[in-house]
Amino acid sequence: MDAPLSVSPLALPAAAMPTPATGPAFYRRMLVGPLLALAAASVVLWTFGGDRWLADRLYGWEGHAWTLKSHLLTATVLHDAGKHTMTALWLATAAAWLTATIRPQLTAWRRPLAYLTLTTLVATLLVSWIKSWSDVDCPWDLLRYGGDRPWLGLFAARPDGLPRGVCFPAGHASAGYAWVATYFFARATRPRWRRRALAAALGLGLAFGIAQQLRGAHFLSHDLWTLAICWLVALAGYALALDPSLRRGTATAQAR
Repeated sequence: MDAPLSVSPLALPAAAMPTPATGPAFYRRMLVGPLLALAAASVVLWTFGGDRWLADRLYGWEGHAWTLKSHLLTATVLHDAGKHTMTALWLATAAAWLTATIRPQLTAWRRPLAYLTLTTLVATLLVSWIKSWSDVDCPWDLLRYGGDRPWLGLFAARPDGLPRGVCFPAGHASAGYAWVATYFFARATRPRWRRRALAAALGLGLAFGIAQQLRGAHFLSHDLWTLAICWLVALAGYALALDPSLRRGTATAQAR
């Protein structure tokens, strides 16, 4: 009787362990649902004042001052240490990609690790770039919350002489939400882990986002838009680099 085949812990899914099916329905589900949810949330938060309603309650709960702005947990642990930890995680991922490019036994991991390294980087850089020109204030800048600037809608003209706002979308939350790419990374490498990977990334982004809202740095909508940007970057990267059905179709077209 033949001995059972052993599977290396570094092996990627084979025909006996297929990745979840993809196709038009998959991309509709991954794209349309989140975009509709974002649109609905934006209407509630922007048009109907949900952002200010929530910020009012947080501000009042803290004694009508952002008392958690410099708190050990929110400022030192979740903001400063969180930023450094996420940077270290990205550097470790980049190092793993580099290792896979020079070690033949890790060849199968090159593309997935390249995907994870680049999509997390692109997502955070894209959020930072949008922040640089969106010209939206933080709650702590506003007269309503102890600052010195008037409330302006997202598309309102900014008065001359008013300093630029650099708070939309949420930059720190992107350090966590960028890792929603691990959902698609896991689909290609360890499909059973994909939902746990997504939950971990959402948990990180949520923790960072809540901390910043408690500090007065962001409204809820800033975090939701950051999550949407990170998700769209991760989905686009998956379609371009990891989706086996699209890669087979591209290879077939090139062979003709």
